[in-house]
Amino acid sequence: MIDLESLPHLPGCYLFKNEDGTVLYVGKAKDLKKRVSSYFQKRDHDPKTESLVQAARNLDFIVTNTEVEAFLLENTLIKKHLPRYNIALKDSKRYACIHLTEEKFPRIRLARKKIESGNYFGPFVSAKERDYIFEVVRKTFQLRTCKQMPRRACLRYHINACSGPCIEVISMEEYGEKVKKAASVLKGNIKELIESMEKEMRDLAARQQFEQAMALRDEIAAIENLQEKQNMERQKKHNEDILNYIVREDTVYLMLFKVYKGTLEDKEDYVFAFGENFLEEFLVQYYSENDPPEELILPEPLDESLADFLSHVKGIKVKVTVPKQGDKKELLDLALKNVEIGFFGDRKKLEALQNKLSLPKLPNVIECFDISHLSGTATVGSMVQFRGGRPDKHNYRRFKIGSVEGIDDFASIAEVVRRRYSRLLEDKHDMPDLVIIDGGKGQLSSAFQELRKLKLRIPVISIAKREEEIYVPGLKSPLPIKKDEKASLFVQEIRDEAHRFAINYNRLLRQKSLIP
Repeated sequence: MIDLESLPHLPGCYLFKNEDGTVLYVGKAKDLKKRVSSYFQKRDHDPKTESLVQAARNLDFIVTNTEVEAFLLENTLIKKHLPRYNIALKDSKRYACIHLTEEKFPRIRLARKKIESGNYFGPFVSAKERDYIFEVVRKTFQLRTCKQMPRRACLRYHINACSGPCIEVISMEEYGEKVKKAASVLKGNIKELIESMEKEMRDLAARQQFEQAMALRDEIAAIENLQEKQNMERQKKHNEDILNYIVREDTVYLMLFKVYKGTLEDKEDYVFAFGENFLEEFLVQYYSENDPPEELILPEPLDESLADFLSHVKGIKVKVTVPKQGDKKELLDLALKNVEIGFFGDRKKLEALQNKLSLPKLPNVIECFDISHLSGTATVGSMVQFRGGRPDKHNYRRFKIGSVEGIDDFASIAEVVRRRYSRLLEDKHDMPDLVIIDGGKGQLSSAFQELRKLKLRIPVISIAKREEEIYVPGLKSPLPIKKDEKASLFVQEIRDEAHRFAINYNRLLRQKSLIP
């Protein structure tokens, strides 16, 4: 279910997903809460948007520092997920770069794909700003734009928009200096360039070469104006992972940002129990299964042996950085901001559920069971675990029902509950803070009886699909919780995930049965 209250009034990207977790739509927003809420407040949507709203079951979001960053992230996420509600509009589009070609006399051009050799700058998130920068750089340094140099001067030369390499009025060395200055501006190294140009202008004036000095003065003014308007991505030749976390109540809430050549592409989040050396354990486990980046940005230094391990897995040196200032520190802080907003917005759901159910403590670990079958065949059970308000897929479990024949959801629920908690008792593992059963009073009673046989005192509830009524043992009537309240929406979210997981397992078994 989509919880609008947890959304912040901050810029970022939002991802609508269906019940299977497939991304349906990626959007950007100056204010995430206002933008996403508008989908559910309006009643006069166009058919496509109405279809999206009806199909959306879950929502994810990534907070950015600015709306410009949201533009860049949106484009990257669309390219990665190819959402069905974005494809028609955005699939063939890319933000344009400015390209300095690799030729004897390089030309300046706009490019959406990095096919030809040379230097690319961008992409730019605003076509208006991109075109302004392109024109200022082109005119200031009089760079050629023609695909093939003509044998005689063209109009651009006569209006002082090109330095005329085609008619050899400028040497390759002089033209190369112009290209270097243009590249410096496009890289953002404007301050150093202006200082150099100002010195050159003073030298020309001292030699009474006033016309050349005035031309330099105009170039400096144009570049200074450009500095105020330029807004591009961070230029990086390597990939970075940015990791930050918060430890609260013996639980680690961790966010991992994936940055590919300067562009924030995606995030991954994890919740797990706190333990000594938890960061080292996480990094070893994660990068044993995933390719390490060329640079890992962390809030604290790593042991040298662990850094060597990452380099060994990568096959080249992995740089570990603990930034104190600059753009890398800003990304580290942004990851922390997403931890605070993403995870501790979920805490409100836990608190609401605790209050409505009068639980003795916050239900940090919740396990939910569901049964799936096709006319009594291929009966399976599922168990999903939510930790800290989020799915903990590492602890999902599947059960193939063996002791029940035909359609008997009560007996099937009893079997999976008995198997799950007998195993936890045998292995001396911690019990969950709350158990949820998908079903009505009958399924709840079956689960409750099994817990009593095991002498376990775990709070247990059930949720009936039709009216989303929540039952507790010992009461004939459902609890007075409305289905659109935060606590009920959270229970529905967990139940829907258990239902999805069970159906997928049931389909898998039926497919296997068809294979001879």
